[in-house]
Amino acid sequence: MPKFTVWLVRVSLLYLGVGFTFGALMLANKGIPFAPQLWLLLPAHIEFLLLGWTIQLAMGVAFWILPRLPQEPKFGNVRLAWAAFALLNAGLLVSAGQGVLGLAAGWGLVGRALQLAGVICFAVQIWPRVRPVVIEPPASQ
Repeated sequence: MPKFTVWLVRVSLLYLGVGFTFGALMLANKGIPFAPQLWLLLPAHIEFLLLGWTIQLAMGVAFWILPRLPQEPKFGNVRLAWAAFALLNAGLLVSAGQGVLGLAAGWGLVGRALQLAGVICFAVQIWPRVRPVVIEPPASQ
């Protein structure tokens, strides 16, 4: 499995764990109120589970499973994939931080712009590998 895929899957699992933890804390607080400030974690909970876990897991699996290119480098421009990883995670943290820390709405837009840039980088990187499978007929004898 490529190193890039390993990183994306591992980081997505971290987001899953943190997102579930935030959700569990908020759910426990709903049953037995002990810290009303926990509801400030809701935006981060949503960001981490919807984008941090699902999108990164899908990107990691797509990078690994899609057909390799016929020439080297087999996985395409891996630097562009790493840029997508960095941009997506920076955007996730900025967007989640904006909700939790109560920063100005402009920070949420910055986070979304970083996420969008990450998704575009990944799409550009993976695009040449999205192609139909060509099955050649057996040679006639």
